[in-house]
Amino acid sequence: MRNFLSEKVTSLKPSGIRKFFDIVSEMKDAISLGVGEPDFDTPWHIRDEGIYSLERGRTFYTSNAGLKDLRKEIANYIERTQKISYNPDSEILVTVGGSEAIDIGLRAVINPNDEVIIPQPSYVSYEPCAILADAKPVIINLKAENEFRLKPDELINAITPKTKVLILPYPNNPTGAIMEREDLEVIATIIKEKDILVMSDEIYSALTYKNSHVSIASIDGMKERTILINGFSKAYAMTGWRLGYACAPKEILSQMTKIHQFAIMCAPTTSQYAAISALKNGDSDVEVMRRAYNQRRRFLMNAFEEMGLECFEPYGAFYVFPCIKEFGMTSEEFATKLLMEEKVAVVPGTAFGECGEGYLRISYAYSLENLKIAIERLNRFIQKLRN
Repeated sequence: MRNFLSEKVTSLKPSGIRKFFDIVSEMKDAISLGVGEPDFDTPWHIRDEGIYSLERGRTFYTSNAGLKDLRKEIANYIERTQKISYNPDSEILVTVGGSEAIDIGLRAVINPNDEVIIPQPSYVSYEPCAILADAKPVIINLKAENEFRLKPDELINAITPKTKVLILPYPNNPTGAIMEREDLEVIATIIKEKDILVMSDEIYSALTYKNSHVSIASIDGMKERTILINGFSKAYAMTGWRLGYACAPKEILSQMTKIHQFAIMCAPTTSQYAAISALKNGDSDVEVMRRAYNQRRRFLMNAFEEMGLECFEPYGAFYVFPCIKEFGMTSEEFATKLLMEEKVAVVPGTAFGECGEGYLRISYAYSLENLKIAIERLNRFIQKLRN
């Protein structure tokens, strides 16, 4: 029998995030600090709206683009938070999580051998989605001394005549890095000069701890060349509801909707009704969670300082990215040994790109109680390594 598998698909490496957590699930008294999932329950008013939609029998397909009322609320939200005006009828698409938006956004604009610039460390899906869209990924290795921000010279050096898309992953997973307005304005100038499209993944935009998030689409001349991606998983603790959205110029969005139409039909109806309540009434819930994350962030940074573990200060998302280069171990070796000896699971930095070597991703989307126990174990582990 011949090999029926796609060479393109079989060449993709599986995600490096899940490996350790399959072990954790069967390990007694283990603490996982690896999964990027809020430990909060979805707020009750959001759940109630989902339950009510089921009680009313609202289990039908919605339009391909999503419920009109939800698209209006998304438009209102972006206008309120970013001062960007999107037409809910032609510039907003409701997707199955932000991940679907990344996938279909790339497929809608890429021709074979177009180049997609991907700053790393960053979310694990960007590079595989670019490859599946027949693009050539061009990696920029971000640096800790730059707070993992994308610098203008790094971008210019990566651009070629084949460059079509820059993925802008801020606030960043796994580093927690942010880009502020002055950073984005310089990047935007280059993007316009080189005539490139930006895919701006802003799934953590509500979770920043220094200044409010600024979308590159809000900068003059950038809305028409930006695919803005966001969703409900992180800010509203709605990971299992599987709901995201994309905002883009109508010419691009219509092609994204076409792919969505054939592959998905529409995002989950119950989730869409719940999301309307999230956007209308959820600002205070997000603020409660944001403050809790910030408390945990400050606890971890203080703990790292006390144990002498190098870590730049992150101002977004809910991750820290400490450096473990002093121990002379690979990230995977360190994470494996930490798990086996102290029963604490973290993610090797290399899961997010080769330049993540020498770092770990630690999520603080966990209770302060669990974080304290995990930090005690981590401190004990590294003191043994130093002795």
